[in-house]
Amino acid sequence: MSAAMRVGAVVITMGNRPEELRALLDSVAEQDGDRVEVVVVGNGSPVPDVPEGVRTVELPENLGIPGGRNVGIEAFGPGGQDVDILLFLDDDGLLARHDTAELCRRAFAADPELGIISFRIADPETGETQRRHVPRLRASDPMRSSRVTTFLGGANAVRTKVFAEVGGLPDEFFYAHEETDLAWRALNAGWLIDYRSDMVLFHPTTAPSRHAVYHRMVARNRVWLARRNLPAPLVPVYLGVWLLLTLARRPSRPALAAWFGGFKEGWTTSCGPRRPMRWRTVWRLTRLGRPPVI
Repeated sequence: MSAAMRVGAVVITMGNRPEELRALLDSVAEQDGDRVEVVVVGNGSPVPDVPEGVRTVELPENLGIPGGRNVGIEAFGPGGQDVDILLFLDDDGLLARHDTAELCRRAFAADPELGIISFRIADPETGETQRRHVPRLRASDPMRSSRVTTFLGGANAVRTKVFAEVGGLPDEFFYAHEETDLAWRALNAGWLIDYRSDMVLFHPTTAPSRHAVYHRMVARNRVWLARRNLPAPLVPVYLGVWLLLTLARRPSRPALAAWFGGFKEGWTTSCGPRRPMRWRTVWRLTRLGRPPVI
C-alpha cells in the first residue's frame, strides 16, 4: 500500500540561500522508493538554479509563508490532488535520512485517520532539538514520538485529503501560527497528527525573534487564531493566558510595544471566516495534552 502513495514536496525560498537549497533538494532526490516530485516557490524573488526535473514557480511579491506554501500546494493540482502526500521543507533544512519519504508512505498507509506528521528538527552539528520544536507541552524528551495537536511548518508531511476537506493554510497570517490554524481545523474534521522523532530534518539552531516582525505577527495571529477557531467562551481565556505568559517572559520594551500593537491589530482587523471547533474537539485536544486555552 505504501508504495502506491505518491509523494511531492513544497519548498519556498527567498532566493538568498542557494547552497542550502541545493543541499536540501539533493537530500530529497536521494530518498528511497519512488521519486519525490518537488516544486520550489520563489516568494517574491527569483529561484536559484535547481536540479533538472525540479519545478519552479516565481511569485512577483512575497505572499508570506502560508501564501507561498499554498501556491506550492496548487502546483500539484487543486488542493494538491495529483499526489497523496506533500512534504513541506524549509529551504535551509536537510533531510537527515534516505528513508523519510518511505516512512511517511508507511505511516499514512497504516493509519487512514492520520492527516499530518510533524518531523523532528535537529541541529546538524550538535544533534540538539530545541524545546520549541517539539509540538507539545511535555517537550523535555524530543526522542519520544506521540500524538500531538499542532505541527512544525517547515518540517512536516500532510495527506492531501486534509486540504481537500478543510482547505489550505490561512494566507492572511503571512507568518506565525498558520500551522496551528490548519491543525485545529484538521482535528475538528477528525484527522490525527503525529510527532515522529525518527523523521528528521537537519536545521541550524535559530531564534524565531530574529525576524523583525516576530512580536507583532505572533500577537496579531494569536488573536486571529482564537477568533477564527475557538468557541466564544474560550476566546478570552485563551488570549488572557497568553497575555500573562508574554508578560511573565519579560520581553524588552520595544518587543512588548510591538506585541501589544499586534494584539490590538488582531482585534481591529478581519481574521477571515470564523468556524469555531466543536466542544468535542476541545475535549479531544485536552485529552491529547494541550487544551485550547494555552
